Amino acid sequence: MEQLVTTEWLAGEMGASDLRIVDATWLMPGGERNARREYEAEHIPGAAFLDLDEIADSQSPHPNMLPKAEKFASRMQAIGIGDGSRIVIYDNSPFASAARAWWMFNIFGAHSVAILDGGFAKWKAEGREVEGGKAALRHRHFTVWNDDSTLRDKAAMLANVESRGEQVLDARSAERFEGTTPEPREGMAAGHIPNSRNLPYGELFRPDCTWKQDDELRSVFVKAGIDLEKPLVTTCGSGMTAAVLFFGLKLLGKDDLALYDGSWSEWGIDPETPKAEGKA
Repeated sequence: MEQLVTTEWLAGEMGASDLRIVDATWLMPGGERNARREYEAEHIPGAAFLDLDEIADSQSPHPNMLPKAEKFASRMQAIGIGDGSRIVIYDNSPFASAARAWWMFNIFGAHSVAILDGGFAKWKAEGREVEGGKAALRHRHFTVWNDDSTLRDKAAMLANVESRGEQVLDARSAERFEGTTPEPREGMAAGHIPNSRNLPYGELFRPDCTWKQDDELRSVFVKAGIDLEKPLVTTCGSGMTAAVLFFGLKLLGKDDLALYDGSWSEWGIDPETPKAEGKA
């Protein structure tokens, strides 16, 4: 299965016994919209809801951190995802949160995983079938393993400030990256990790919310000052939109790639970490 699939492809695969569809819509806590309520109002037929807030590490002081492997496995089993499942993830989020779910699935060993290009908005715009309520799900066995080769922590990022062994690419807005606007989280410093580059994640999408691809996508990274032949780590505010950059780079076939899970919510709150402001 390709990493990115079309609505036409998904419509043709509906009903396949090994296909599992996942709604991974994530929205900022405290806002007017509620992802679970929206899912229960309407979703792609048969889709399960993956609550990215609930599945995060509840013991961490930082938002959206990866859970323990055992917690991830138990949640997957509960929503009907098991060994041998082909998984298609979509979202209806301004943060393109399907990419975060895709990255997590790959971390924990499910590699037949794709993102629905254009997400729920495109599916609905095409007049395709939707349903409400909660999907009837059968518990399945999910064998989990943890491949942390695409994961970076604060210690690794501190070492990288000195070594510059990996490029660092920040998915936040230019204003947040440059430190010209306050951070949305209380007590958070402004700015960015020294030596990093900035590419707001929205630049990876076309006006219809489908992904840019091939040369069109490649040029976005090159314009941001990225050498696609060198290793790279993505980051953002809380690890959510860093996964968008990560997925975009995977579409270009890049493998020497990682994600800083703590991102600015960990780096910016620590008075000891070095910080920079202004343009890259």
